[in-house]
Amino acid sequence: MSSTCTLAWSPGKSLPGHALRFVSIALIASCATTVFAKPEAVEALIKRQSQEFSDASAKGDAATLAKYLDDNVTFMSDGGEVGNKKDLIDGTRPNPAGVSNHLVQGDWHFQQYGNIAVTSFTDNSTVTLFGQTIQSKFRSTEVWREDHGAWKMISSQTMPVADDPPAIALSPSKLDEYVGKYQASPEYVVTIARGDDGLTMQAGTAAAVSLKAEAGDVFFAAGQPRLRRIFQRDATGRITGFVSRREGHDLVLTRLPAT
Repeated sequence: MSSTCTLAWSPGKSLPGHALRFVSIALIASCATTVFAKPEAVEALIKRQSQEFSDASAKGDAATLAKYLDDNVTFMSDGGEVGNKKDLIDGTRPNPAGVSNHLVQGDWHFQQYGNIAVTSFTDNSTVTLFGQTIQSKFRSTEVWREDHGAWKMISSQTMPVADDPPAIALSPSKLDEYVGKYQASPEYVVTIARGDDGLTMQAGTAAAVSLKAEAGDVFFAAGQPRLRRIFQRDATGRITGFVSRREGHDLVLTRLPAT
């Protein structure tokens, strides 16, 4: 909530310069007495509303979403789509039979700037699909604005937190097929070697990282779940190179002749 200030002024009257400056200072001081609820109370309110919003998203409860969204909200989904309030409400449907989602917020952060509040948190998702359970995480930033005593969401951005996929074991002889040097250009050469724990990959003089097989000819580096190294073969089955694929875009590396 906020207070307002007014200045009573009689038309036709004038004040000396020093008096006018005094009145201006007094007016500024008066207008600076805008009062907002204590940050602790605002944070508790928005945290509750934000969790209710997450619950409504998980259940497909369009009415609750509409209650907390500002009419001019800008919303970015975890898939990168940007939409407005109508887009979000029109696209919300209750979960079908056999499907449920439970979102629990964690890693909560809150900062208030007058009638604007910015939050960030992790949504920990537990989805049940026809008897199977999938757990995942999403990080969100929300911006809330107070207007006439109500806090509404004016902006939201969510991104998925990617995890390393399960790794499969390959035989030592199979791993040996990938050993060698690969280049995207003479300035960028990658060395793949095999040790006791499997394959390692080293780009230039950077530290080597462990490569794990996700499937045949598909590898990932631990801690880099957005990247895949997909090896390519010729008609005889010999490895000719690999692509480093990120979000569907490839960097092509060609295998160098053994020396």
